[in-house]
Amino acid sequence: MVHRPSPLGESGPDRASGPRLAVVGNPDNRRVALFEEAVRAAGLPAPRVVPWADVLSAGGAEFAADEIVRLDSPGENPAVDRLLRGATDPTRVEGSGRWYARFTAAVRSLRGGVRLDDPDELAVLFDKRLCHAVLDAAGVSVPASPTSGPRGEPVRGWDDVRASMRAHRMPRLFVKPAHGSSASGVLAVESGGGGRIRATTSVELAADGGLHNSLRVRRYEREQDIAAIVDALAPDGLHLERWLPKASQDGRAADLRVVVVAGRATHAVVRTSRSPLTNLHLGGRRGDLDSVREAVEGAGARWTDLLEVCERAAACFPRTLCVGVDLLPAVGWHRAAVGEVNAFGDLLPRLTGLPGSGAEGLDTYAAQVAAVLGDPTRYRTGTSHA
Repeated sequence: MVHRPSPLGESGPDRASGPRLAVVGNPDNRRVALFEEAVRAAGLPAPRVVPWADVLSAGGAEFAADEIVRLDSPGENPAVDRLLRGATDPTRVEGSGRWYARFTAAVRSLRGGVRLDDPDELAVLFDKRLCHAVLDAAGVSVPASPTSGPRGEPVRGWDDVRASMRAHRMPRLFVKPAHGSSASGVLAVESGGGGRIRATTSVELAADGGLHNSLRVRRYEREQDIAAIVDALAPDGLHLERWLPKASQDGRAADLRVVVVAGRATHAVVRTSRSPLTNLHLGGRRGDLDSVREAVEGAGARWTDLLEVCERAAACFPRTLCVGVDLLPAVGWHRAAVGEVNAFGDLLPRLTGLPGSGAEGLDTYAAQVAAVLGDPTRYRTGTSHA
């Protein structure tokens, strides 16, 4: 495993004079509630909550020089989504390019404080093309991609996807909105003989051509439907990745979400599905982590090696306290690649830390609070991203 100093589990400063925390989020959201709960459980005053709606409406927010500022997801709030994407219907998929531009501008409008999330790194994390290139340059195993990096191939529509499939010999690939999250707009595309084509996605193509998020995974087998979806998404930016065959558990495709806090892989959950999309809100189920460890070791590999892949991915973003890494184990469980690194990938309620991680008995939010308390010098006097 990557050996980086970790404050988890170390004694922190006197709580009575402990740090002041703030969180930029949506006040009624469960993410903010879980973070508030973790802060109080650590014996600290409740964090100051700064609503994303206020930040976006006022053009920024001010923080005291010694205020430790955590950013949380602006999602799951129709009013905030409207400010970011300009969409009146929160189920619409389109608009992720506008979302990205407005979100990164909002992050840079925050002034003062000591940040737990670096603005420059967030801009990379929310662009799958840039993130893929950073991981690849650092030697982290990732699926092959013709769109990786600022010089990657542009995707102007379905014709470009088809051309990339031929040129790069990718009969199976994922088409992802460059700035998407939670599998919104993702298509798992596979082609076969005789011109056959199929796409698996949560996108619902309406009769008027609009795209809507759905909790039901569906398959499109008419190329004109697939082309209509891709053509509608292309203006927001698209990222293409080779579809890597995944390991399975109980006959279901399996991958892992691994949370890395302060350089250490602290929490992990197995996600399994009968479709290529393993997201839990799309019908994926939590698998058995002990069985994964046994499968990895039975294949002659080490469980710690898989965690090290996630730590190496997180090390590409050293100024961001916590990320969630989507790990794609290969068939046979002997190796793995990184699918994505998520800035807000810590929503795993009540899941406690991995043995030996330093976060035993702590959920993902408590582990982050422990990291802050365990490194008072950095988080009291660290560089402020004004």
